[in-house]
Parts: sequence; structure tokens; C-alpha cells
Amino acid sequence: MLLSWRVFSYNLAQDFKLIVFTWIYLNVLRLISIAGMKSYAGDIGVSDIMLALGYGARMSLKTAGVLMLFSFVFATLPNFLRGRTDNRLRLYLAAVYFFITNFLFVAGFFYYKEFHTNFNEIMFNALNDDVTALFYTFIQQYHLIEGTIGVAILTFAVIYILRRFLNRTWLQKSLSCGGKWYFRVGVIVFTLVFALFTRFGASFSYAKSIHWENCAKTKDAFLNEMILDNMQAVYRGYSIKKRIDNGVIYGVNKDKIRFYAEKAANESDAAKLGKADLTQIDANLVYQAQGNIIAPKRHIFILIGESFAQWPLLDKYADLGLGENMRAVMQKENAAYTHNFMPNASFTPMAVNAIVCGLSDVDIYPNHQLESYRQVYATALAPQLKKLGYKTQFWYSGFSGWERIEDFALAQGFDEFHCASDYRYPSGNVWGSDDRFIFERLQENAANNSEPTVYVVLSVSNHAPYSVDLARENFPKEELRAKLPSELQNDEDFLNRLGHYWYTDKIFGEFINNMEAKQPQENLFIITGDHADRGNIEKQPSLFDRYTVPFIIYGGGVKKDILSDDMAGGHVNLGATLLELIAPKGFEYYSLGKSLTRGANVGFNDGVWLTPEAMGRIDGTEPQQVKEVIEMYRTISWQRTMRGNTTAVDE
Repeated sequence: MLLSWRVFSYNLAQDFKLIVFTWIYLNVLRLISIAGMKSYAGDIGVSDIMLALGYGARMSLKTAGVLMLFSFVFATLPNFLRGRTDNRLRLYLAAVYFFITNFLFVAGFFYYKEFHTNFNEIMFNALNDDVTALFYTFIQQYHLIEGTIGVAILTFAVIYILRRFLNRTWLQKSLSCGGKWYFRVGVIVFTLVFALFTRFGASFSYAKSIHWENCAKTKDAFLNEMILDNMQAVYRGYSIKKRIDNGVIYGVNKDKIRFYAEKAANESDAAKLGKADLTQIDANLVYQAQGNIIAPKRHIFILIGESFAQWPLLDKYADLGLGENMRAVMQKENAAYTHNFMPNASFTPMAVNAIVCGLSDVDIYPNHQLESYRQVYATALAPQLKKLGYKTQFWYSGFSGWERIEDFALAQGFDEFHCASDYRYPSGNVWGSDDRFIFERLQENAANNSEPTVYVVLSVSNHAPYSVDLARENFPKEELRAKLPSELQNDEDFLNRLGHYWYTDKIFGEFINNMEAKQPQENLFIITGDHADRGNIEKQPSLFDRYTVPFIIYGGGVKKDILSDDMAGGHVNLGATLLELIAPKGFEYYSLGKSLTRGANVGFNDGVWLTPEAMGRIDGTEPQQVKEVIEMYRTISWQRTMRGNTTAVDE
């Protein structure tokens, strides 16, 4: 084996040229992303864009350095040891790297359109979802196959250009011509210093480095997201997800569980009733009902609309006609409504978890935790309704295996579970049947059921790939098109998406009307959405329009003043609110969230808080009252799910 400076310097020169090429390419992609999605930016100027590009260039130096490191370890060193000066290994590594880079670049446009953010921890939630259904959705809705072919072609072109760039010999000649030992030492020292400079993003220390936690340098949220190239954004998501898995999430203070248990006892009725017990969780969540507000109903329906955001129901969007049925319900004399209502988080499983087991979201998926199958949570809704004489059924337009939804619902006390898997439905997609079919089966069941029953119903059709035959449903597409902003009028995919919201509203409205016609005054309806944060017509919607979901209570005996905009809450408050509506005075129940009828005034999801007076992001600057509620709910929810009914702290 002959170790040659000529061979080493040749390969090292190729590594330096590789990082230069990669760094330039990443910055070109950033420019294209900013130009292609500029409509998501706010009031920005050239100076703001230049600031973002500058910090983005520093961030991408780190990303490019990853490829240089791999090239040095897996190409330069082996070539040096074998005395070779070829680029095959280097180009193979680059091909993989640039294919991933290009794939993320293309996917980033779809991701930002969906979530108004670069890649983050949300993408890892897919690992808990129905992967097969997601795969088919990506094929049908997001053109995965065509896109992958396009990415492969782009990558081939990039590698072709890179190969020609690497074949230029100017740098090799400069590094190989130095025969003196001090020149060679200088090259090696420079390489080590450059590696340090790259590691910290054009800095020589962590104190002055740039990373995903401190890169929000501009005044504009969109530009701040563009500072992160796609790979850095994925790394951000991975880092946050890892922290969450370890219980490191804002508001979860595991060592203060006894403090929050005592706080919960004082805010519920547990302390007043003398039932507080700081060695456990459940005893401190006891409430005593103040007396039923409405007469008991034979059937109670909790309708959870997939992606059923509140914004189409607001007055300023009424002329779009997307939510005419629910708006009609809201305006009835026996309907109550509050605008101040938040989903548990940004995805459907978190909504189901909150309504089924009554716990706040800390991104640990109770439906996949062993504790959820060992025993029923004291805050679970179904067992408490059974004490009032109700049977409980969970209905889902999707399939039983999604997120273990059937196992979870039955484990948490539901008597029956019905879904698309139980029937041969005429139309649907990879996520389940069209909602119409399941709601017709539900209507048949309820019409023939004389027992007091609570139905929790989760729709599915307002979800990609948005495959309902809207023409058959008489969707007024052209009327809606004319009412949309001009830049959206020719966006057929967006029109189809809005049409599926319209479809959910229609199905809900028809079901409510049919049940009222068959069994007048015998039903109570609670209508909400599993999450929002999808499909706004503005590129920069307000936090309120983007994140809130409706909360409607409708039925005989309901009065307008039951709910108002002087209160605020979310999915964790739903169970307590229902129990206060129907339970007799003195009935004891367990709840983490306070009933909206008893002064609940804070709602929040994974990243945004809401009170009757204000709304903001959960970032450490929220009002003290909001911070206390978030910390209490999240800490107790994490402890109860991960460690059981105990306040013991693991060492």
C-alpha cells in the first residue's frame, strides 16, 4: 500500500468542490422555494429576504457539510488507502444525497400548503398512522409516482453537472503542487478548521452558531421557515419528536406532579369533598354535578367532523355557502354555541383521545400506550355515561384498525364499535367509506334503538384524497368558484377540497334533520371538528381562523345562554360539559377539563392557546393563567398515561 500526497490531495480537493457545489445548490433551492411560495409571506421587503438568505446560507453550509463528511469517510479515505483517484464512490453518495434533497424540495411545497410550515415533528406522526392508506393517498392526491420519476430525472441532471464540475482540475493542481511538509500540514489544519467552521454554520463556536432553535431571525414567519433548508427542517422535526418521546415537551414538568395534583384538587371539587389524595392522580379530578341543565335525552350524538374547521361557519365567510346546515342549526332557539373552542391538537387521533379518555395531548398517543389497555381512565367518557344509564357506541366512517381505534374505544368502556369494516359500502377510498353510507347505517341503528344511548361519531370523507362524487351530491361548484379570490378560482384541487367540507356539513345537516323528524325532542347533538389548520382561503389566516373548531350543542331544552363567547375550552372540556348538561345534582364524575358551564376559560392545542379575550402561540410568553392551565393539564396527562394512577416520580 503506497500512501501518496497526490492521491490524498486529489480526493480532498474533490470533497471541497463537492461542498461548494452542494452549498450553492441548496441556496438555489431556497431561492426557488421563496419565489414559488411568496404568497405565504407577509409585509416583507428586500432587506428581509436578504436577511433570510444570509442566515439560510449559513444553515445550508451545515447541511452541505454532511455530504462532505460522508464523502471524506467513505470515498477519500478508502481511495487514499488504495491509491485511487476516481469519483465513483463520491458520485454514488452524492446521487443518494441529492435524490433525498430533491424529493424533500418537491414535497416541501405540498407540506407548506397543507401545514403552513416547513417540515416539523408532525411528519413523524405518520409512523403511527395507517401507512398503507397514506401511501395510496400520496399516490392519488399528491402524485407520488409522477413526482418520484421527476425527482429521479432532476437528480440525474444534477449528478451529470456535478460530475463535470468535479472533473475540473484547478483545485487539485493547487493542492498537489505543494511539496513542502509545512504546506501539507497547512492544508490539513485548514481542513480541520473549515470542518469546525462548517459544523457551527459559518462560526467557530456554539455560542455564535446557527441551528433550528435560534434561526428565526426575520420578522416574517414564512421567511423564518425558509431559513431552514428541507433537511434541516426534517432534523428539527426529528429532534422535537425525540424530546416529546422522552417527555420533554413544553408544559410537562414531571418532577412537579404532586404540585399539579394538588392544584387540580383545588380547582375541581375534590378538595371541597375531602377526596383529594396526593399519592394518586384520579382522586384529585372529582367534580360534583350542579344539576342537569336539560332533561335527559334518549339519544345523544357527538358528531366529530374530519378537518371540520370553524372558519367556514363564521359570518364573514357565510356567503361561500360551505357551512349552511350547521349555521342553520346554530341559529335555532334551542341551540347554543361558542366561538372559543380549540381542538386537542393538529391531528385526528389526538381529538379521539381527548373525547374518549379525557386527557390533554402531549404527543404520546394514549391509543398506543399499554396503560390505556390495562384499565379504563377515570376521566374516560363512556364509563361515566353508563353510570347515568346510557349505552355507548362509537361509529367511524373509516376502518377499525386505524390507530387501533376499535381496540382503544372498547378498552375505554364503549359497549359497541361500528365502522366501514363492518359493511360492504358502495363508494369510498383507502381511508374508509363515504360518510353518507355510515350515517345512513347510524340512522337505522338509532331509529330502532329504544335504549338511552350516546353515539360518538367520527367522519372521514373531508380528507385526502377527497374522492366523494360531489357532482352526485349537487355541490354548487361554479357558484363557489365565482365567490373565491381570483387566484383560487382556477385551483380545481382546492375547490374539490372545499367541496368536501361542504359535503360534511350537508351530511351532518341531513342526519340531524332526519333524526329530529323521527324522534323529535328525544335527541341531543354536540357538533365539533377533530382539528382545523387546513384549507383556509387566505395564505396567512389569523390564528383564530386557522386553528379553532366549532362547538355546537343542539336539542330540546337547550338555551342560547348555555354557551357564550365569555368562555373558552377545547376537547378536554367536552365530556365535563356534557355531564353537567344531563347529570343530576350531586352526581360525581372525573374530568381533567372543567365544564364550559362552570367557568372554563382557556383552550389550547399543541401550539396555540385561546381565552375569551386573546389568542397566541405557546412559546413561553403566554399569560400566567394560560401557562398554569397548560402545565397542569399536560403534566397530569403525561403522568397518567406513562406512569399510571400515581404521583410517584421515577428516579
